[in-house]
Amino acid sequence: MNRIDRLFGIITLMQSRKYISAENISEQFNISTRTVYRDVKALQEQGIPLSFEQHKGYFLVQGFFLPPVSFSMDEANALLLVESLVKGFADNSIRSHYSTALTKVKAVLRAPQKEKLQTLNQHIKLQIPQRLNFNFEYLSLLQNSISEKTIVELEYKNAKDEISKRTVEPIGLIFYAFSWHLIAWCHLRIQYRDFNLTRIIYLRPLNKPFEKPSHMPMSDYMNLLPVNF
Repeated sequence: MNRIDRLFGIITLMQSRKYISAENISEQFNISTRTVYRDVKALQEQGIPLSFEQHKGYFLVQGFFLPPVSFSMDEANALLLVESLVKGFADNSIRSHYSTALTKVKAVLRAPQKEKLQTLNQHIKLQIPQRLNFNFEYLSLLQNSISEKTIVELEYKNAKDEISKRTVEPIGLIFYAFSWHLIAWCHLRIQYRDFNLTRIIYLRPLNKPFEKPSHMPMSDYMNLLPVNF
């Protein structure tokens, strides 16, 4: 990657995060931290409003936006392949959002790229087991609740077909044992619980902030999973 492409890449990377450290930039572009400092200085000299906050990292001043100039064919192909995986491993809400996002990507491609992408699309197929046909629409809503740290209400049917109503604080989503699972602090049980999304009867956000002051890291909960797949 030449320096011009790397500088544009650094801007794009910063637009995708609130803060990013010099170490993370160096890992992303396989360069030294000294080179990162030089690149950041060069961007600042060109008028890009980059700033730095101690213990957090670099950030772009709010309001700055640089639209992507173009996508390479390899990048477009990667997104097309992921679309097949999204159709197989996501629910209706994520499929819809990804389709909209990919349409926007295709809109900025040049005509020859669009033709190649359309041809490639006809040659990528994914055979999905019936058990992965997720017809619910919870993933997008739960993503918002996790990021906003807001409580949701749900009605749940357990393995014994017993139905209960819960208010929970969602802390993460895990795909294991061929299904999506919501990990949440349950106000009814006063402990963390694992809810298989295929057993949720209904779910709605309450737009209320979490009541529990802090939650365990998802990496710690992963160690408690009953299976390793």
